[in-house]
Amino acid sequence: MAKSTTGRARFKIQRALGLELPGLGKAGALERRPYGPGVHGNKRKKISDYAVRLKEKQKLVYHYGLRESQLVTYVKKAKKNKTRAWMDTLIITLESRLNNVLFRLNWAPSVPAASQMIAHGQVLVNGKKVDKSSYLVQVGDVITLSDKGYNNQLYKQSLETPRLPSVPACFTVEGTDKQKATLSAEALPADIPFEYNGQLVTEYYWKVK
Repeated sequence: MAKSTTGRARFKIQRALGLELPGLGKAGALERRPYGPGVHGNKRKKISDYAVRLKEKQKLVYHYGLRESQLVTYVKKAKKNKTRAWMDTLIITLESRLNNVLFRLNWAPSVPAASQMIAHGQVLVNGKKVDKSSYLVQVGDVITLSDKGYNNQLYKQSLETPRLPSVPACFTVEGTDKQKATLSAEALPADIPFEYNGQLVTEYYWKVK
């Protein structure tokens, strides 16, 4: 997302998609109104094939906090990798973004909150400060926080009440209050914490080269 969104806007996004996206933060977007926003949100209407594919793509945009141009760039790079299906490469790349890594470690309550911690210089990779949310964490990288980061209330609250039930097996985590994490293996596409149809995303971007 080019701009941060309020909690209310994030709920609207999730209702429009008909799916809770953990990366947007607090759960419960669909509890009161499990349908799209607006007076016509609960009425059934015919959806075009294009709209169905667009909806799947939008899940990735909003969950990972991306701009459309960023996602297209990732798609182009993924298609150049011939070692696996490009959709799998895309998901592994998105899961490797530093802001997502912090979120998946339950060090931040949402991807936007993780981005804020990174922008404030509270995140270290291999002992060096990294201030770009888009930084791609590599296998073997060690992620820690600065003293200010470990004292951040968002970090402490996230450890006490994690947004996600568990940390993916690709991470090795040490410590209790001041945790240290190592990316010990590539993320698995199956680890993505929400339902999505990769085939529809593939069809949406079939012309991108």
